[in-house]
Amino acid sequence: MEVIETNSAEETFEAGRQIGIRAKAGEVYTLIGGLGAGKTMFTQGAAAGLGIEEPVNSPTFTILQIYDEGRLPFYHFDVYRIGGVEEMDEIGYEEYFYGNGVCMVEWADLIEEILPPSYTKITIEKDPDRGFDYRKITVEKYGDA
Repeated sequence: MEVIETNSAEETFEAGRQIGIRAKAGEVYTLIGGLGAGKTMFTQGAAAGLGIEEPVNSPTFTILQIYDEGRLPFYHFDVYRIGGVEEMDEIGYEEYFYGNGVCMVEWADLIEEILPPSYTKITIEKDPDRGFDYRKITVEKYGDA
């Protein structure tokens, strides 16, 4: 387990960028954190670490956004508004979770039952006592991730 503390949006972006730089084909990252915790900022950093230059926004209403121009395909899921795992079946999530790209899944705790056996869980927490921009980012590997 790794704990990263950041004190600005830029530092949260950089923490994500470092993950993107080290990411390998087939890896799945889950992002857990409340609204405004910094999940999208972290994801934007991960995309930058993969060499993706186009704007990365949270796919809240589309569930999945695909970015192909980096060194690996990047699949950004936001399952906040998902009605159930059936919707994940409809978009063919297995093709992405078990494919040759990198998956980043925001609100992954809502679909825990379909997560692959190996993944990396990233939890982002705010602490108002430490400052408005403070984030505690915990990175935990599950399975063989």
